[in-house]
Amino acid sequence: MTSKIEKFAAQLAQAEETKVGIDPITTVDPEITVDEAYYIQLENIKKKLAEGQIIVGKKIGLTSLAVQKMLGVDEPDYGHLLDSMVVENGGTVDTKDMLQPKIEGEIAFVLKKDLKGPNVTAVDVIQATDYVLPALEIVDSRVQDWKIKLQDTVADNASSGLYVLGGTPTKLEDIDLELLGMVLYQNGEMVNTGVGAAALGNPATCVAWLANRLADYDITLKAGEVILSGALSGMVVANAGDSFTARFAHLGQVSVNFK
Repeated sequence: MTSKIEKFAAQLAQAEETKVGIDPITTVDPEITVDEAYYIQLENIKKKLAEGQIIVGKKIGLTSLAVQKMLGVDEPDYGHLLDSMVVENGGTVDTKDMLQPKIEGEIAFVLKKDLKGPNVTAVDVIQATDYVLPALEIVDSRVQDWKIKLQDTVADNASSGLYVLGGTPTKLEDIDLELLGMVLYQNGEMVNTGVGAAALGNPATCVAWLANRLADYDITLKAGEVILSGALSGMVVANAGDSFTARFAHLGQVSVNFK
């Protein structure tokens, strides 16, 4: 473990604890690589596991063109989901516990079989999936003002914050992932819409990408894990007093409130 990786991991961990964002890593060290950023992420995940937290899944970020354009990147990334990140459907999040939260509507996959790359296909993902659920991801950034490049968000656990699962478990054979539509409401008013095809053409393709990318680090997607497959539209800023509901065709709805 290099001192650089330990240093940036410690800075991100401190930002999460103090709720004070840091300068972008890519401005402090313009030469930092994406691989180094993933090792920074893994360093902090190891610390959280040592504290007793549990990995319950993974998240895929930067899958929609809308989000990629917003952040100026051209490839997805991934982060780890921990048991401490779960918010119950219809629950309330205290904005004081976050730095700069934003909301995304996504399709969550729950696996019944392990997936290990390389060479995982979307068909493999479908065969390994137990069911899907509607989800809201509450992304957050420990980098001040969301001034992030790919390496910054990767190091920051793919800008993970919290997530909410809702609806009723639905088998994939009952839906068309590519055509599945979503509408996101903020305080009762529609703020954006999305469709499954917005996530790399098919959310199952996103999960396949993840399994293959994780093979570089000898990590397996495990049966029972939740996989957030990527935003179906752009992020929406969440403020105290806001309520959000995402309604998905065939999957039902999921909601969260902020105070």
